[in-house]
Amino acid sequence: MTDFGKILEKAKELEIKMKESQNKIKKIEVIGVSGGETVKVTLNGDGEMINLDISDEILKEDKGIIEDLILAAHNNAKSKLKSKTSEEISKATGEFGIPGFKWPL
Repeated sequence: MTDFGKILEKAKELEIKMKESQNKIKKIEVIGVSGGETVKVTLNGDGEMINLDISDEILKEDKGIIEDLILAAHNNAKSKLKSKTSEEISKATGEFGIPGFKWPL
């Protein structure tokens, strides 16, 4: 019975840490860049685009080039977000020894 009690205690502890991590993740903001920082995309922790900054000099380019630069900046931001969320989840689950735990669930 003691082992089961310990498991429940650890599960409750993990639940608390995961909720804390989820709150921290929501507050994360990452900026993805492309075209020598002529295009910047900001994503929040939920993966929503909250800002798009396009320099005036890039607006002289063809539409297709601008679209590609926006996509590249978004992909860069998404990669950074994935890295930061994984890092945050690892902090929460690390001491519990949950191998291969990935976010989102």
